[in-house]
Amino acid sequence: MLAVPGTGGDVPTAVKTIVGVDHPQLDVRLVQLGDSKSSLAETLVDCAAKRPEGMPAAIVVPLVTGPHQQVYRAIREAVAECDVITTIADPLGPHPLLAEALHVKLSESGLARADRMRLFNIAAPVDGIIVATVGGQEAVRAADATVVLLAARLTLPVVAASLDASPGVGDAAQRLRNIGASRLALAPFLIGPEIDQAKITKAAEAVGAGCAEPLGAHSAVAQLVALSYGSSLTGVDPDPQ
Repeated sequence: MLAVPGTGGDVPTAVKTIVGVDHPQLDVRLVQLGDSKSSLAETLVDCAAKRPEGMPAAIVVPLVTGPHQQVYRAIREAVAECDVITTIADPLGPHPLLAEALHVKLSESGLARADRMRLFNIAAPVDGIIVATVGGQEAVRAADATVVLLAARLTLPVVAASLDASPGVGDAAQRLRNIGASRLALAPFLIGPEIDQAKITKAAEAVGAGCAEPLGAHSAVAQLVALSYGSSLTGVDPDPQ
């Protein structure tokens, strides 16, 4: 069961479709947490009614790249409300696939070289990247692993920042400028529904940075949803390789 922040939109539906096509044996359902936690509770009750007694009703996979207290609180409250056996999966990140997806999104926006090896000697469009999260300071700390991976891919300084807490995008921009980076880009480490797109654009404009698109329904997101499901089912962490 995909638990989506806010009221969703086209991206969660696209992710659900990809996961369903790639894994037709799974019953993939989508719940918008912004519609109230009751809709999640009702869906869990419906799932439980179709499962053998004593078996988990579902594995809930939050559609977030990192820690997000508000999302996880809503899920836990819904599970408590319906009192059915449920497993709640970890966030999709950090994972090398998400660093790769951030690279793709930056290159699609003209903010990074598409081929980090073959075009190594061509000047990069920017000289500093801000990886922007939501979910507060915990999400910023959790993004550090992705920051390291992206920096290695691009051979550029990369700093994590929060769109809803401190350290913010302005703090990250100042850190980058202090080490000589003047042409900045903002890479939303988000799937999309977590925050209004206008807030992302405004944050980038405030520091004079180019802005990539959120991860959206990138194949890496769908792949990690399936890995998260499998990990929760077996108790084994997804292979970071």
